[in-house]
This record gives sequence, structure tokens and C-alpha cells, in this order.
Amino acid sequence: MYEKSFTIEIITPGRVVFSGQVTSVSAPGVEGGFQILASHAPFMSAIGVGRLTTKGTDGADTRYATTGGFLEVKDNRVVVLAEAVERSDEIDVRRAEAARERATDRLRTPTKDIDIERARAALLRALNRLQVAGQP
Repeated sequence: MYEKSFTIEIITPGRVVFSGQVTSVSAPGVEGGFQILASHAPFMSAIGVGRLTTKGTDGADTRYATTGGFLEVKDNRVVVLAEAVERSDEIDVRRAEAARERATDRLRTPTKDIDIERARAALLRALNRLQVAGQP
């Protein structure tokens, strides 16, 4: 069965993470997740920490960990402008586990020098990276 495709560009300040044809995109909107298919109406959304998934024209899914940004749909083209994005196979699991441990320790034993909201955000990012990488 033929599915219509569209172009997506996933861009961070440092690089173009992906540019190519896909048949769908699922994204972590800040108000809830959503999916984009070919010929979608113009749309713009803030995205949060979570999993962005693309389905290639070959049917294969590619997962990305994102830490927030914006997604725009216009003229059968999706542009994701994100603070940071990592493809699942690019995630350094040891580094993510270390970040999870640091954040957990800070939250367990807070001191006046610890910014609790920053520690929670760091924990959320680390847990997301580990989940996207397929780690427990």
C-alpha cells in the first residue's frame, strides 16, 4: 500500500539532525502528543521533553529524544527547531545514566545551593534519553 510522504527537517542550533521524506511524525507537544501525516493543515506547536518519532517511506520508525522547541507544518513540509535532539542510536547511555543519578541525588538531598526545578528538569531529560535509547 502506498502512503503519501512529506519532507521533514529536524534542526538544532548546532546541526541538521535529519532531512528527508517520511510518511508520519509523532511529536511531544507541550499540551499533549500529536501526529502529522501528509497533506496536514498548516500548524505550529511548541514541543517539550519527549520522544519524536518519524516513519520513513520504507516503514521503519526512527526515534529521537528532544528537549523542547517548535514544530511547524506548512505546504507538506515539517520543520522541527529544537534545543537538542538525539537519534536513539546516538544516545550515550552511560552519560544519561550519570545525569539521572546526579539529578536524583540532588533531589534526594537538597541544599540551599540546589535549584530544585533545574534538578527536576535534568532528571526528566535524562529519563527521556534513557527511554528513547530503550533502557529501563
